[in-house]
Amino acid sequence: MRVKTLLKTYKGSCHCGAVKFEADLDLAQNTYRCNCSICRRTRFWVAVAQPDAFRLITGNTDLTEYLFNTRKNQHFFCKRCGVRAFGVGNETPIGQMYGINIGCLEGVTEAELSTIPITYVDGLNDRWQESPDFIAHL
Repeated sequence: MRVKTLLKTYKGSCHCGAVKFEADLDLAQNTYRCNCSICRRTRFWVAVAQPDAFRLITGNTDLTEYLFNTRKNQHFFCKRCGVRAFGVGNETPIGQMYGINIGCLEGVTEAELSTIPITYVDGLNDRWQESPDFIAHL
């Protein structure tokens, strides 16, 4: 049985507000924390949006792109404040997707944040379908 998702439009931004976006998300669905080198260092907490459910409102010229490893997944950072508000996964099990940094969403309360389901993935060891041995630090 397929679970029906209830999408809600969230507004988000980097810390300084130069980069603003909207994303249609269901925060009752799994989100992701990963132990790969970039997610661990930036503490990136990802909600998944389909490409047609993401809209960059402002800040295209304020973004800088970082590519590493396979150079297929795009990591975007604000040039002004350094915050990683979103990224584009071009090589994922579900095809192209936008990874939205939950910490950049506006209007999500601490109580709501505490109920969002998290799936931990072992990107450090390229075991993307498995949980890492240690997750408390993620």
